[in-house]
Amino acid sequence: MTAGRRTAAGAVLLVLVFLLAFGGPLVSPYGWDETDFAAFRQGPSGGHWLGTTQSGRDVFAFTLRGAQHSLLVGLSAALLSTGLAAAVGTAAGFLGGRVDRVLMWGVDLLLVLPSFLIVIVLAPRIAGGWPVLAAVLAAFMWMVTARAVRAATLSLRDRDHVLAARFLGVGTPRLVMRHVAPGLASLLAVDASLNVSVAIVAESGLSYLGFGARPPDVSLGTVIADGQGGTTARPGAFGFAAGLLMLIVVAVNLLGDGLRDALDPEAGR
Repeated sequence: MTAGRRTAAGAVLLVLVFLLAFGGPLVSPYGWDETDFAAFRQGPSGGHWLGTTQSGRDVFAFTLRGAQHSLLVGLSAALLSTGLAAAVGTAAGFLGGRVDRVLMWGVDLLLVLPSFLIVIVLAPRIAGGWPVLAAVLAAFMWMVTARAVRAATLSLRDRDHVLAARFLGVGTPRLVMRHVAPGLASLLAVDASLNVSVAIVAESGLSYLGFGARPPDVSLGTVIADGQGGTTARPGAFGFAAGLLMLIVVAVNLLGDGLRDALDPEAGR
């Protein structure tokens, strides 16, 4: 599959998942937080298209609420981590010297820390809902990208047009924005797209273990954990959430791979 087709396939899949997650509840007979006291752990029916959970929630609406939560966390964490990596990596590579040494020392320190365990410890103790969870995840996702951005910046700052602009007296902020940032755009675009799936899988894993979304809110991880007990008798509750998670990851990876090959043909070959 060519880079263009992979990008298109990933984008279409991702748009369809977004439409289902945010548009599906509009046509659902029940809300995600409504309880049907006459239907506990029921199979699919006209009123409950995919059945109900053990607490009487509609599986269709409940799962789509979880998908909304996971998508918001994944997108926010990816944007935050990529933005932080761009800022730190560009500053370290362009300014060099002591700034470079201090920033890279901080990156190396964070790389050796057991990030998943730290997130498990911090997540239940911090209030603020999914925005705070996204920020905590982003805090441990940016270091490798920051090193890649630093290496690219070191190469870009020594090019003739950058040296000429500096010789003419162009200020550092304008120099970075006009002559360095465009050369980093492809790297950052690919990194942001791939970080979405990383953040969604991490958030779902945390929620599955009970350290992510807090009641009454849900995520795909909590939906999967709630439905795993009846995977053989009632596969709809578990399978729909697992299928959505798989579709999101596949779509984002297709999009990221396509962007990488389109923006950096050498990497594709």
